[in-house]
Amino acid sequence: MRRIEIFDSTLRDGAQGEGISFSVNDKLHIVKALDEFGVDYIEAGNPGSNPKDLEFFTRAAELELKNATLCAFGSTRRKNVSADEDTNIKSLLDANTDVVAIFGKSWDLHVEEILKATLEENLDIVESTVRYLVSKGKRVFFDAEHFFDGYKSNPDYAMSVLAAAAKGGAETLVLCDTNGGTLPHEVFEVTKKVIEAHPEMKIGIHCHNDTGCAVANSMLSVKAGASQVQGTFTGIGERCGNADLSVIIPNLKLKLGCECGGNTENLFNVSRRIAEISNTSIEPNKPYTGSGAFAHKGGMHIDGVMKLAASFEHIAPEAVGNTRKFLLSEVSGRSLIISKIHNIAPELTKDSPKTAEILEKLKELEHQGYHFEAADASFELMVKKVLGTYKPHFRLVLYRTMGEFPVPEGGMPASATIKVEVDGNEEVTAVMGNGPVNALDLALRKALTVFYPSIKDMQLTDYKVRVLEQNSTTAARVRVLIETSDDSSTWTTIGVSNDIIEASIIALADSVEYKLSKREI
Repeated sequence: MRRIEIFDSTLRDGAQGEGISFSVNDKLHIVKALDEFGVDYIEAGNPGSNPKDLEFFTRAAELELKNATLCAFGSTRRKNVSADEDTNIKSLLDANTDVVAIFGKSWDLHVEEILKATLEENLDIVESTVRYLVSKGKRVFFDAEHFFDGYKSNPDYAMSVLAAAAKGGAETLVLCDTNGGTLPHEVFEVTKKVIEAHPEMKIGIHCHNDTGCAVANSMLSVKAGASQVQGTFTGIGERCGNADLSVIIPNLKLKLGCECGGNTENLFNVSRRIAEISNTSIEPNKPYTGSGAFAHKGGMHIDGVMKLAASFEHIAPEAVGNTRKFLLSEVSGRSLIISKIHNIAPELTKDSPKTAEILEKLKELEHQGYHFEAADASFELMVKKVLGTYKPHFRLVLYRTMGEFPVPEGGMPASATIKVEVDGNEEVTAVMGNGPVNALDLALRKALTVFYPSIKDMQLTDYKVRVLEQNSTTAARVRVLIETSDDSSTWTTIGVSNDIIEASIIALADSVEYKLSKREI
């Protein structure tokens, strides 16, 4: 098994993504998460660029890491300044890490137009910087910035930059697709040529995602012989982001059979931990770690997975710490309906008339705009209604909402009045709230608490609205999803209407009904 080093740049390259800002404590928490997960190297920042990174390296020196090695990042020395006098190089040494990653120009355009140096001057800058850092006891990874663009422009010069870094004593030569514009076949071909030219060296790959190919480019570079992959853990980074290690690591381990750092069984949890600290979200359809990565909706797919999971899943979700989900919809098929209603009516079979009736009702409601894959509580109530086992705990007699503008200083902008009936007894309640839905929620629960004190521990934890008919403007049908929690569980209900208030009260009423039905189990 080939050993591939995993070099994580979430704290340096990832921090350059739009909307990303790590505090020192954030960075320390991410270091701990990455170390526990098992990456080899953590590029933690540029100590010469800002006081925050200087503070981080001071505090990070106290960490006792089990798996990862911290790495400081910086540039080669400045033109006309010796390495021992360069303030940025001094900062790299002061960071007190065993490994340093330095980037240098490998594209002749950048050397002459950005650095304003001659090609020969740049070669000396690269070699002398690496040599100086090595003389100070540092392991040096040389990032050949814009290497693939440089190779396309002037292959001989780009290769000579690598040779200069190798001559200076670099441990690893990292080929950087800094602009993210290189395609996979090009990365494979160029990486192979570099490895043929430097068979004694470790070759790394560092890709950006501007063509959507960062993961593919990294994988093909490994196929060509690269032994180190750099990236960020959730793909965050400047512009379109970096190569996503949360996809690359399971690809390497589970698809290519490579040995590399990272406990894939903890992949789902650690990706969410890092996303939470980064204040970013993980798309549901993200490979391996998305909430929908192993979600099945089509009836044929669900039936196949229930019989043999491998028929529609390329790996077992448990291999990356994820879970399988079956989504309810009009295309789900009877097999899933049976599995979902088993706890409600275990006597039903696939061929039961009531099963067909439930499926028809599901199709009818989805045609209206209901979407039960995220609203199991409303689905359960719907099934009970079809089976005739649903016993409502209350009747909503009327509701009324009013808004106020301008909002009084320190006051509530909306009020709601609700009348409910329970066993022939009516209760009327009026409540002020932060908007009509909040007022309705408070009023409904206040009125029903008179009859059902157990609902006091309920609280609305999430509220989502989606417009279903974009062309109908303000008259459009809307779907409301409400998430509710109590001391022991969380459930979601749904309401659909042309009136957002009506859709909300449908979902709110279902939420209370579900809570009360749970009490009876």
